Amino acid sequence: MVRHMSIGRFLLIGGVAAMVATACGGSPTSATTASPVDVGSGSIVADGATFPKPFYDKATFDYNAKYPQVKISYNGGGSGQGIKDFTAKTVDFAGSDVPMGSADIDKAGGASTLTQIPATLGVIAIAYNVSGVDKLQLDGPTLANIYLNHITKWNDPAIAALNPGTTLPSKSIIVVHRSDGSGTSYHFTDYLAKVSDEWKTKGGVSKTPNWQAGQHSDSGNPGVAQEVSSTDGAIGYVELAYVVQTGMHQAFLKNANSQFVQASVDGATKAAATKPNVSPTDFSITNASCDQCYPIAAFSWLIARTTYDDPAKGRAIVYFLKWLVTDGQNDGKDLQYAPLPAAVGQLALTNLKTIKAGGAAVLS
Repeated sequence: MVRHMSIGRFLLIGGVAAMVATACGGSPTSATTASPVDVGSGSIVADGATFPKPFYDKATFDYNAKYPQVKISYNGGGSGQGIKDFTAKTVDFAGSDVPMGSADIDKAGGASTLTQIPATLGVIAIAYNVSGVDKLQLDGPTLANIYLNHITKWNDPAIAALNPGTTLPSKSIIVVHRSDGSGTSYHFTDYLAKVSDEWKTKGGVSKTPNWQAGQHSDSGNPGVAQEVSSTDGAIGYVELAYVVQTGMHQAFLKNANSQFVQASVDGATKAAATKPNVSPTDFSITNASCDQCYPIAAFSWLIARTTYDDPAKGRAIVYFLKWLVTDGQNDGKDLQYAPLPAAVGQLALTNLKTIKAGGAAVLS
């Protein structure tokens, strides 16, 4: 579970200046009192990606405290579940680490009925649990060969060559992967396909790839983290926040510039900087080329409707998402998520301006 920092008392905008002025015998004037922003109200339900869930949990907690008239519940059922629920119209918005493609968009009602918003930037760590091995270095082809089931022992010559001076056990490698439709799986396999032609052909790039190895699987990032941390000899791919929270070991991964780096906020930021302009149809930043780039960095997205019939609820959704991609980005820093780059943050705000509540645009 995410440990939320204690939050001080928040005062809602509006009414405070008037009460103070009245108590002092005065009266507020339009010259000194700013008009409060109507942030809407209502209970909002969302579902989807577990990749950003620690960040969303902290952000919704803080926003609920700031605006108690807006209740937000984000369930982490995975990217595939989020899209499924959004299409079925059982949630108000959804989270997916991979933007919806044309087929999913058509099923959900068409491009004019939805907008996709970049919400955060994170990294996928390669977590491992091997007794006696406190530092492990891997490169892309070796990692791909582990998931292709070509490398099955921890003391395989390919791993040993990358870890001179380290005693590796002749223990079987227990490969762990996601069992659900997962955006984390998509970005992981997107990376594998860039470093291994064989993986690209046999495994593919998908939220539900054709796994070549691994009898151990679990749903969600928390499930994979638990599976790896409880299984000696295991390896798996997990969003960094879960690795840090559980104190797991993570491998150093050789990047495109031949530097061994661990997953980090800085590594994600550097990777994103190599591609300042992304879109829902061009979003991959895996295997980015710079000395400090971490190879498996990715944006996570939120999917909202362009029309909400209930004005109060629609405004509540838009203003929460606006806060999330601006001031709310600060909630991600201590949870191993990088703030959105300026151009990507502007894309989020531009897409939010397409949303109407009760027939009227919420943001100008």
